[in-house]
Amino acid sequence: MTTAIREAAVTYETGRSLPEGKLTFEEFLAWCDEDTWAEWVDGEVIVLTPAKRKHQDIKGFLYSVIREFLHYKKTGRVFDAPFLVRLPGTLRRGREPDILYVSNEKLPLLKETYMDGPPDLIVEITSPESLARDRGEKYVEYEAAGVQEYWLIDPDRQEAEFYRLGENGRYRTIAPGGKGVYCTEILPGFWLKVDWLWQDPPPSVITCLKEMGIV
Repeated sequence: MTTAIREAAVTYETGRSLPEGKLTFEEFLAWCDEDTWAEWVDGEVIVLTPAKRKHQDIKGFLYSVIREFLHYKKTGRVFDAPFLVRLPGTLRRGREPDILYVSNEKLPLLKETYMDGPPDLIVEITSPESLARDRGEKYVEYEAAGVQEYWLIDPDRQEAEFYRLGENGRYRTIAPGGKGVYCTEILPGFWLKVDWLWQDPPPSVITCLKEMGIV
């Protein structure tokens, strides 16, 4: 068992013994269940630590507002953790994004417990434990896999970074526009006022959709 797994196991009570040695992705799926928040990296199991309240507030807000937006626009589906993404090819990764958006064109990639390929949008909400991984490993993996947009949200620093895949297959940073508003190309008509993320409690979904002119 790797040091990373041992350290994660100390802070996260799964109630189940961690597997020894390397697993295939299929073996990982058989071991994992809907109550276990873990990732599969080069055959090893990485158990993730529980999220803090602010992390949960931001995730719940973003998931709810995107889901309600899709109720009207019907361009795809949104999922939140735990729901695995199996990255394609030689990446050998099964990641657990906080939020993922799947367009109608990519719905055939959805399986019962995971997505077999890259979604259109991934949102990761960082913690001190995950910051280096989210900004380093996952940035490189999501770019290589062809995830069109990657949002990286840091509740502790109250910073949000938005990356969009360019024609050269590389991420470029997209800064929010006037009044701190980020307009995504992945969800036409959807925009996000960055200050909404730091409000405690978060704004109501209906308030946000009214500002967008959706309802």
